[in-house]
Amino acid sequence: MTTDRVSFGDVSAQAGDAPTVNINTVIDEAKFGSFHRQVLFWCLLIIIFDGYDLVIYGVALPLLMEQWSLTAVEAGMLASSALAGMMFGAMIFGALADRIGRKKAIMLCTAFFSGFTFLGAFAPSPTEFAVLRFLAGLGIGGVMPNLVALTSEYAPKKLRATMVSIMFSGYAVGGIISALLGSFLVKDYGWEIMFYLAGIPLLGFPLIWKFLPESVTFLVKDNQQDKARHIIGKLLPSANLPANATLVLNEIPAQAASAQSDKKQSAFVQLFTEGRAFGTLMFWVAFFMCLLMTYTLSSWLPKLMLSAGYSLGASILFLFALNIGAMIGAIAGGFLADKFHLKPVIVTMCALAAVSISALAINSPPVILYTLVAVAGATTIGTSILLYSYLAQFYPLHIRTTGIGCASAVSRVGAIVGPVMTGAILAMNLPHAYNFLAIGIPALLATIAMAVLKRA
Repeated sequence: MTTDRVSFGDVSAQAGDAPTVNINTVIDEAKFGSFHRQVLFWCLLIIIFDGYDLVIYGVALPLLMEQWSLTAVEAGMLASSALAGMMFGAMIFGALADRIGRKKAIMLCTAFFSGFTFLGAFAPSPTEFAVLRFLAGLGIGGVMPNLVALTSEYAPKKLRATMVSIMFSGYAVGGIISALLGSFLVKDYGWEIMFYLAGIPLLGFPLIWKFLPESVTFLVKDNQQDKARHIIGKLLPSANLPANATLVLNEIPAQAASAQSDKKQSAFVQLFTEGRAFGTLMFWVAFFMCLLMTYTLSSWLPKLMLSAGYSLGASILFLFALNIGAMIGAIAGGFLADKFHLKPVIVTMCALAAVSISALAINSPPVILYTLVAVAGATTIGTSILLYSYLAQFYPLHIRTTGIGCASAVSRVGAIVGPVMTGAILAMNLPHAYNFLAIGIPALLATIAMAVLKRA
């Protein structure tokens, strides 16, 4: 006796039965359309404000040091309060998203970083300011991995690195807006004006709730099949998904699942088994060094340039150049990674970061200095974005979230160490050139770590 079979993409089922559709395959093979643009737009918009909220500390730092008579070390520790919050935020909201969904976690994070940054304008002393920056950091750190995950989840396979890079470029756009507004507003209205503007996202909550889609992976795992089918219908409006279709996710192969059960190993332990230990450590080194450079430059670049003899307005414009470069580097890096391979692109960008940052130690005409700063932005922030895509390829599906989460936590340690370390170096009153040479060393270490890593 034979039975007819009906199909939907890569899925088949006996006639009369509910077909089973693998949503991972459907999404991977989908063509870029209006739904992708919607996801990209809202994730991009949120991360623009996220980048704005983080970079404004670098804009406000020179005035804060003067107003509260802060030493370089104290200012570095104040910068690290937000970065410490980011480390905990990445872990807390990453785990929370698995329970309540990415959409709710993203909105909660947005409330944290926007609301507490706004309240920072009213801080009467460095202690209260540090507490508010830590709380804002929880949202800043928590929203980034969730936005990356949501964008990556809905991106077609051939455009994944490009879509994530375009979305992540919003971080640089936020920094650009912060630097531009700071160069015009801070002199006349004080540093507080930058923090007042940070509350704008709170006004857009109803729109975010309406238009930002929930993770379809979460909906399937939570057995919310109707909502998941609705989203897949919007993703592929011409696909005619059967109303009784059962949506499923990629599963761990039976043998791998059996082996995993037999070994009874935690996901963390598996980061160091089956030949992954060296790669895991090299990724951790690269993540640590890239975030160290990124947040050192974001927090200290205006102050470093002010110390070199530039005016406050000109010093803040260096932050503008840094983020212009970051935006270009993020988009170009994603395009090159989709066209070639992630490893050679990342190694090249790390090497360029080492050269461009170290070259800032040389007295050069302003045009060359702005160009070097832009290259540094492209090759530090841009590399950080590409590392997430490369890491996702390195780990198998069943430990991928753990691998990305652990690397992200390590990177936040680098983000905390960078501003404090730079404050300590400045406190030593070394010649100006030594400051940038010291910041360039981590880029060299990241280059070596990626160069010796076995190609994923």
